[in-house]
Amino acid sequence: MTHDNFELKDLFGPEEVVRPGKPLVIAIDGPSGSGKSSISREVAQRLKLAYLDTGAMYRALTWYCLDSGVDLQDSAAVELAAEQMPLDISTSAATEYVAVGGVDVTPDIREPRISSSVSAVATTLGARTELIRRQRRLIEQHNRRMVIEGRDITTVVAPQAEVRILLTASEEARLRRRGIQLGGSQNAEQLAVQVLERDAKDSTVVNFTKAADGVVTLDSSDLDFEQTVKAALNIVGRILYGG
Repeated sequence: MTHDNFELKDLFGPEEVVRPGKPLVIAIDGPSGSGKSSISREVAQRLKLAYLDTGAMYRALTWYCLDSGVDLQDSAAVELAAEQMPLDISTSAATEYVAVGGVDVTPDIREPRISSSVSAVATTLGARTELIRRQRRLIEQHNRRMVIEGRDITTVVAPQAEVRILLTASEEARLRRRGIQLGGSQNAEQLAVQVLERDAKDSTVVNFTKAADGVVTLDSSDLDFEQTVKAALNIVGRILYGG
């Protein structure tokens, strides 16, 4: 499927809401460093939709487990922590905010100690089940008008989403982008752990490297941020309105 010469701006003015009063769930999956969060957030802002970073939920649970002294190798304990975690997460594309038990952990969940531990939590099936339940509840609370991104959104969390995209990029591009995102605070080895090793571990419980039937692949390896956003919007437009 190609996406040239078609943009939502051709159909709607900048102040109009897309499909007002109708469901519009845009599910975006992809590997680490593919740009899921930044692209999804921008798409949500431009289409005036709610936004949910599911990866932040897994990071918050990791923080909660470590802060509570939960053994990450104890799947039952991690599952219980997922059920008990008092989580408050922003669903506004304009605001990045994650709190656990009233404590703002927005910057903390991006620290290397969380990045190096989050796969242990994300691969705990009971914990995934609980967080997926919460994610689906948030979609419904926003009247099924949301951009939701992660690793299993197109196939597990919201397989009936109106638009499903697999956002991918080359290994080189993903490592470079993650390094920039972290402000150069990580060396090459640390970046490899965060991006490549985590993908390898997480792929044991969910497939986010190959598009399922009905999911459109968007390869952003050779695209800059704005080009990727436009390509994603073009996909939305083609799926909803043809062209």
